[in-house]
Amino acid sequence: MYQHKVQYYETDKMGVTHHSNYVRWMEEARIDYLAEAGWSYKRIEEEGIISPVVSVECHYKKTTTFDDLVNIEVCVLEFTGVKLKLGYKMYLDDKLVCDGTSMHCFLNSEGHPVRLKSNYPDLYETFNSLKVTED
Repeated sequence: MYQHKVQYYETDKMGVTHHSNYVRWMEEARIDYLAEAGWSYKRIEEEGIISPVVSVECHYKKTTTFDDLVNIEVCVLEFTGVKLKLGYKMYLDDKLVCDGTSMHCFLNSEGHPVRLKSNYPDLYETFNSLKVTED
């Protein structure tokens, strides 16, 4: 689980966290999640892969304010070998404050799609093993 402490500059005139920061926290948590899985963004890029965000979605449930400690859970919701969908749940204490998703694709350094299964089997297996399964 990733933790983010809300900074003063992330709040607005009303004293609540500006909505745009939750997307930034998703990125922070995603980078941490991948590093914990053994695939830091640096390593991925050194392999010649870039992984742009193709969509992002946030659902705001409750506000956060300066100095709050937000716990962020990340999971792989979908993985096709070409696209990756991650889910995020953000909590303040035990209360859900935001949930969201981000969708990513995988491109080579020339900007062309890559198939991880055939070109990067180790990364493919990592993402596949992290995928949430339906019970």
